[in-house]
Amino acid sequence: MTLMIQGMIILILSLLMMSMSSILSKKTFQDREKSSPFECGFDPKTSARLPFSLQFFLIAVIFLVFDVEITLLIPLITIMKTMNTSNILILSTLFIMILIIGTYHEWNQGALNWAN
Repeated sequence: MTLMIQGMIILILSLLMMSMSSILSKKTFQDREKSSPFECGFDPKTSARLPFSLQFFLIAVIFLVFDVEITLLIPLITIMKTMNTSNILILSTLFIMILIIGTYHEWNQGALNWAN
């Protein structure tokens, strides 16, 4: 019960601090000069905020996920000496199946198509 009360106090204090900081801040979002990019005092010719390729972002995230999963596979080689062969086989098969299912899901979602 005391843990729940402490959690509520922390939540209330956090919300109070965030609301007070947003009320007391002197930043204005409508200031045209601050929201526009700096080009020697002249109005910019084009938008400084270029569109971001979502497909590139998805490929980068998929690369990072598989990179981390490969680093998780490497210790299986050293564990082979200490564990039973059937346990290693089940563990590695389960891990590889999760990777294959994830890749298949990304393929079905169209994240791996570069033609778009």
